[in-house]
Amino acid sequence: MTHTLPLPEFTHERVEVITGSRSGLFLTVALHSSVLGPALGGARLWTYAHWSDALGDALRLSAAMTLKNATAGLDAGGGKAVIRLAPDTVLDAEWRRAAFLDLGDAVESLGGLYRTAEDVGSTTEDMLVVSERTAHVVGLPDAVGGSGEPAGPTSLGVYESLRATLERVTGSPDVAGRRITISGMGQVGSRLAVRLAAEGAVLTVTDVNPAKRDVAVQLEASWVDPGTEHLVEADVFVPAGIGGILDDEVIAALDAKAVCGPANNPLAERAGAERLAERGILYAPDFVVNAGGVIYLDLEAKRIGTRAEIMDRVAHIGDTLRRIYDEAERRSVTPLEAAESLAAERLRSGSGILA
Repeated sequence: MTHTLPLPEFTHERVEVITGSRSGLFLTVALHSSVLGPALGGARLWTYAHWSDALGDALRLSAAMTLKNATAGLDAGGGKAVIRLAPDTVLDAEWRRAAFLDLGDAVESLGGLYRTAEDVGSTTEDMLVVSERTAHVVGLPDAVGGSGEPAGPTSLGVYESLRATLERVTGSPDVAGRRITISGMGQVGSRLAVRLAAEGAVLTVTDVNPAKRDVAVQLEASWVDPGTEHLVEADVFVPAGIGGILDDEVIAALDAKAVCGPANNPLAERAGAERLAERGILYAPDFVVNAGGVIYLDLEAKRIGTRAEIMDRVAHIGDTLRRIYDEAERRSVTPLEAAESLAAERLRSGSGILA
């Protein structure tokens, strides 16, 4: 389950909250901004203690998508969909299909202002079900001519961001011999771990799913119990699971030089960026680090460039992060504030940021 957090400030253009007519599940589609174009953001299927937790997550995630897409230089606004599962709910195939048909209807009701895609808990096959009810969906399976799973591009962007962060805190972008802790071994975290292990990083990993320990064994990585990973000395701490992990208690005890990971909204509170800075811990804004997947999905859907060219653009995320670090140092602000300023500039002017 997600951390229980207060509802964020409401700055959204439109939010749909429904009970699925087929599934009976709580669904919400949050359109934060369409200033730069139709919004793009994934559909999350997750367990929440209360429906308001699911709504709050959608509001936070959709606002982060506005920042992500703007900073990435995409002509896309920010949005997010969430399907809430009550605790102990297990979907069978028929119920799952019903949920994503309901999602397709909800997306269609926005008239093209929001495009959905896979996210935590959902798959490209689920998006194929969504496509039966709406054309406003990206990331369909390769087998039907879609762009497929975006975890690979996301992982590449995280890797390049990690190199830029290591360069800032150690003087070199090389990962060999560097101590890296990964909290969350899902599709992106696992891909990143495999690459880092191959390049000689000293890995510590964890996940709420104990079966992921097998991956740690294969990679010769150290495994720690979930909830203790932030206590391990590291050059970089990589939050790669559900958001809200960096609360005051974790930040106070965090034994790392930097935080750089793909988890959306890892800060329990925005003020956490200041607390990290006070402790001398460099923070890479999540919406910059994890933009590889949305860059890939948006450009593939619009047929802008070859896959090789799109992946090259994803690799430039590291350069974007370097510019953010430079700007933060120049202005004596946190990297989060510097990144938000870049996004605000893009939202005002509509000009690209990534090369």
